[in-house]
Amino acid sequence: MKPLPALFVDFPFQFSPTDLPDIPITGIAIDSRRVEPGHLFIARRGGSTDGHRFIPAAIERGAAAVVGDQEIGGLPVPYIRVPNSVEAVTWLAAAFYDWPGRRLTVIGVTGTDGKTTTCNLLYQILLAAGLRAGLISTVNAVIGDEVLDTGFHVTTPDAPDVQFYLAKMVAAGLTHVVLETTSHGLAQHRVDASQYDIAVVTNITHEHLDQHGSYENYRAAKGRLFELLARTWPKPQGNPRLAVLNRDDSSYDYLASIVRPPSSAVSYGLSAPADLRAENIVYSPQGIRFEAVGEGLRQPVTSPLVGAYNVSNCLAALTAAVRGLGVDPQAAARGISALTGVPGRMERIDLGQPFTAIVDFAHTPNALRVAIETARQMTDRRVIAVFGSAGLRDRQKRRMMAEVSAELADISILTAEDPRTESLEGILEEMAAGARSRGGREGETFFRVPDRGEAIRLGVRLAEPGDIVLACGKGHEQSMCFGETEYLWDDRTAMRAALAELLGVPGPAMPYLPTQQK
Repeated sequence: MKPLPALFVDFPFQFSPTDLPDIPITGIAIDSRRVEPGHLFIARRGGSTDGHRFIPAAIERGAAAVVGDQEIGGLPVPYIRVPNSVEAVTWLAAAFYDWPGRRLTVIGVTGTDGKTTTCNLLYQILLAAGLRAGLISTVNAVIGDEVLDTGFHVTTPDAPDVQFYLAKMVAAGLTHVVLETTSHGLAQHRVDASQYDIAVVTNITHEHLDQHGSYENYRAAKGRLFELLARTWPKPQGNPRLAVLNRDDSSYDYLASIVRPPSSAVSYGLSAPADLRAENIVYSPQGIRFEAVGEGLRQPVTSPLVGAYNVSNCLAALTAAVRGLGVDPQAAARGISALTGVPGRMERIDLGQPFTAIVDFAHTPNALRVAIETARQMTDRRVIAVFGSAGLRDRQKRRMMAEVSAELADISILTAEDPRTESLEGILEEMAAGARSRGGREGETFFRVPDRGEAIRLGVRLAEPGDIVLACGKGHEQSMCFGETEYLWDDRTAMRAALAELLGVPGPAMPYLPTQQK
């Protein structure tokens, strides 16, 4: 509980509330349906709704005060007008929870692909170094022995939730946190008050152009993480303000140009001129092995993760820990080897079938490319890729992903992936056009199967001994959206169901989707 005026003590924007009453605030809410008595309701304007419309509902549910950015009068509770209520949320939430980011060492990880894996690698490194660390990812929040689900779909939690998790970490005696930071979270100012000490980028490729409008805008949204380093308050435990950049990625020059003092930058990559690079790389179906080499450093690293992209992820995590936090390189290597896998990231599903079945989150053209290339490194037989492309999202991806699979996979099965209110048939036609443009032959090298469960069934039925069936796009996610309804869905359950049916062994039922009726 906080007095209302205390929430505005370190508020970073110009505004002029007069005579704020000293009323107790019991919580922060941005959804009127979640308001409880004593809450401060913050009304925000979004893409499809305007929270100011729900102020009466919030007051009816017990809101003690309201913040907004429109001129509103005559309310029965105090109303504080701010320049931008979207930006205000994170600061008011941080103040309510006593600025937890100032008492933690905060490591942010952004990028198009590899964020969750890199976050988990960093988390394991911190644990191996004996540090009391927490994790907030798009999969879950890990606070000591407590694991909290952060939602069905993948984006940084809303600002009040981020600050709540950080405050729980402080209360649990943690000292470090790894915070997965998406472009949505950055563009919508959800993390501005998180007080980052180290910022890490994996890569910036084609994604989310539906929201950001262009690659340049998307890159700029990611770049805000590195701008936030300079706004971090000095901390008693120290504040490295280090930017960790991917020397191999096209984003490098842009991000290096926006890092400002008192921040500094260090790079990683698979070759010179990266400050920390990988040498003597060995790939196998059992994992990767390489030496991390830099000034005064040559550290052998092994990981059960597979593929060249995971060499890059391991380097990113190791660079942040060793160069940013002073972690012993040997402890960092132990942490990397301790991560046996990440849910829904190249996750193998084995019911005794004579081929390999894998579920991966790859949902961008680049991620699909590296997933198929990694599968190629694991077998000399065929690769069968099952994937879709989401509705109401970047339309260019649909054709591009199908083109990638037509070029690299032996068989592509095009199916549903969160069509939302768009026509699934229309999405699949756009994808089919992409496959045809790269020589794909429908009914031979690619298939359209609207129902995702049936598409996975087809993939395992077509598989021969030694093949790899790769279901991409959903990974760890627990639902799929048709229309405006979220249906419970897990690709890993679906893959187990399909394999059990094929082998005639016990297994889960295929999850229901409305496409089963067609």
